[in-house]
Amino acid sequence: MVLLITFTPILAAVLIMLGSPARITALIASSFTLFFAALEFLGFNPRSGVFQDVRSISISPDLGLSFTLGLDGLSLVMVLLAAIILLAAIWFTDDVEHHESEFYACLLFIGGGAIGAFASLDLFFFYAFHELALIPTFLLIGIWGTGNRRAAAWKVTIYLALGSFILLIGLIMLYRAVPPPMRSFDIRVLQVAGSTGRIGAAAQSPIYLLLLAGFGILISLVPFHTWAPEAYASAPAPAAMLHAGVLKKFGLYGLLRIALPILPDAARQWSNLLLALLLANIIYIGLVTIAQRRLDWMLGYSSVMHMGYIFLGIASANVLGVTGAAVLMFAHGLSIALLFAVTGEVRKRVSSLDFDALGGLAKSMPVAAFAFGLGAFAAIGLPGFANFPAEIMVVFGAFRDGFDYQNFHAFQWATVLALWGVVMSTVYMLRAYRRTFWGAPPEGDVAIGDLKFTFRFAAAMLIAVSIFFGFFPQMLVQKISPTFGNYFAISR
Repeated sequence: MVLLITFTPILAAVLIMLGSPARITALIASSFTLFFAALEFLGFNPRSGVFQDVRSISISPDLGLSFTLGLDGLSLVMVLLAAIILLAAIWFTDDVEHHESEFYACLLFIGGGAIGAFASLDLFFFYAFHELALIPTFLLIGIWGTGNRRAAAWKVTIYLALGSFILLIGLIMLYRAVPPPMRSFDIRVLQVAGSTGRIGAAAQSPIYLLLLAGFGILISLVPFHTWAPEAYASAPAPAAMLHAGVLKKFGLYGLLRIALPILPDAARQWSNLLLALLLANIIYIGLVTIAQRRLDWMLGYSSVMHMGYIFLGIASANVLGVTGAAVLMFAHGLSIALLFAVTGEVRKRVSSLDFDALGGLAKSMPVAAFAFGLGAFAAIGLPGFANFPAEIMVVFGAFRDGFDYQNFHAFQWATVLALWGVVMSTVYMLRAYRRTFWGAPPEGDVAIGDLKFTFRFAAAMLIAVSIFFGFFPQMLVQKISPTFGNYFAISR
């Protein structure tokens, strides 16, 4: 099953490049990918913390290199997220002006690359699949983007290439830090080496900083965040959906999969640095988001801001916090993909996305207004959506870390300050919703069509999944938490 999930989008992209009908092939492939991912999710044994459905092909036994795919609770949830958003992005793709086949192939390569990275149990292919997904992102922005798309494409290329290069150095150092008897690219072997002290504390520190910098650039951690808003504002809506909703989670996934379990001493050593950076993501970027005057830039900065909450859960380094971070990765992917999808449809119907040029669109686009409103409520963390239980787990997991009834420690102060981000996100999301869809249009009543039926199906799927897991978050928690039970002691 894991092979089908990984290679169905990649094979479909190759078929499209060879002349297969682009949209039909992409829809069939993405539908089958989601079907296989859903079957894997439903059939997964949540009581086991080990990888399941492992498939491995040895490449170089001397180097410990093999092509190995497998799923545990964390990777399973991320694969399901990638499959859902891939199908939604394909549905929201319509009327490609030129090079239609290449456009759909790029989307499928991003989806397949992200799924492959999440499912890889080998460091080399973990990195290689991510690079496979990054290259189409540059092309989608530079060729099919809007506004100053070439400058945005170059900027995102430079930033993410730098992040990937730093990450590569960190992964190579991690491989070489393990003594020869256990030296391997296999992530499972590296986790055993990290948990048994085979990597000394002195060796862990520089490796962790490189991984944090590399993953941080890919995630848009302050101060390496400036590429993200411009890239999302210039990207076609399906590309923004896939990158902000899925591919951006690769760095967060890498910290949870590699940095925390393999380098625990360094993670504790640099936890205060991570707290300072994530607070900058929440507070500083939250204020910058409030100051935005364009809908697309506001959504771009909001995506950067919400990464801070996921970092807070990761920094907590306990089962409750990191499980909440993983659930929030899933929930945020759904909500931001929905918001970018609706914004892309609004862009096609209006002359500008400046808030001063918008207003009153709910009258002519009631379905779009309803969908955007639900996406905004989910992003805020309203109860009933998957974001709410995720943020609750992150906050409680971070606050309980080293809790002392007499004195607040760094994590308690960071959690209290981070809660102000909820207020800021409410301000900018509700303001954007009001300025875009309510009030009177600035130039009178203009006839604008609503979302197409196929687009409504994709929006409904994203909303339904978010609401379902908002009411039944335990279905995610039960699958994810055993993964971290092997890494952290559960505080009671």
